[in-house]
Amino acid sequence: MLRIHFSSADLARIRFAPGADWFWETALSVHQLRIRHSHPLLDSWKRSIRHQLHPVGALRATTAPVIALSPPLGYFPDFLTPPDHGFESGVEAILSTSRARLQREIGMLAESNKDVRPDVEGLGRSDPAAIRGLGVALRTYRDVVLAPVWTQVSSAAQADLQRRLRHLVAGGWAQVLDTLHPQARYADGVLQIAVWGMAGDSDLYLEGRGLTLIPSYFKEARQLMVLADFDLPPVLVYPVDPVLRVLADAGHSPLASLIGATRSRILELASGRNTSEIARLADISVPAASKHLAVLRQNNVVSSVRHGGMVIHTTTALGLALLEGEGLPVQA
Repeated sequence: MLRIHFSSADLARIRFAPGADWFWETALSVHQLRIRHSHPLLDSWKRSIRHQLHPVGALRATTAPVIALSPPLGYFPDFLTPPDHGFESGVEAILSTSRARLQREIGMLAESNKDVRPDVEGLGRSDPAAIRGLGVALRTYRDVVLAPVWTQVSSAAQADLQRRLRHLVAGGWAQVLDTLHPQARYADGVLQIAVWGMAGDSDLYLEGRGLTLIPSYFKEARQLMVLADFDLPPVLVYPVDPVLRVLADAGHSPLASLIGATRSRILELASGRNTSEIARLADISVPAASKHLAVLRQNNVVSSVRHGGMVIHTTTALGLALLEGEGLPVQA
């Protein structure tokens, strides 16, 4: 059992992730590919990807570092899931992991999974070629495995967010935490999680740091997940409801008929991403993405802020309402 201890300051600092996380979905989708049994909704996806990642194929060789770093059970390195990053900036954060941390976390992985040693020992030594190979593997895995289904993944995460917000309005954070998963119960400042993927009992004291709740499309349904290193910014990853997967996979989008498929897609993608990332995921040019974002911004469904040399875009509450099909407020 895992017990997460909240102070009043921690309850005030709980936050929802703004959407699906590329790196948690990367690791957890690898888990799904490597286990025998999973939710029936993922069967078709698994058959397709397993065919593409045939053990003797070039694509499998390219993505081997990502697969080796994410065993189906037990520990996998925390550096694979950097906090609060778009995809490209997250990849750079992963590739910039310190030598000491790489050595420590790869060592822990190799200790618990003896068969991964040949594929990850170069990373454990911070070998430049191995680090470059990990970058190629992450980008290739994203393009081949995640990008084709990212609309469904994002839609399911956004639908989950709306559901959690309704719990927050109805009963505060206590209700959010108590309804997060059948294996979790919250009472008197402690969230007790019966099954959490690690052996034994443990206590995580948040100590004023708060907690980020991250929904996952590919998370195995039986349990929740936290980072192995309790000193890192605390997160709790939980599976989205299979019903939300069904709705996302159905692909019904009345909004696309109203504002066009491209703008509807951009609105789904604008959750903390820059213009280039949105353009790539929407399969359009950067100038075209900028024009569409300008129109969406003028209509208050997207907000944009400059961060360093990039402009980061976020779907507004009105934009989320559109995506959820809740309609626009009627003005007198």
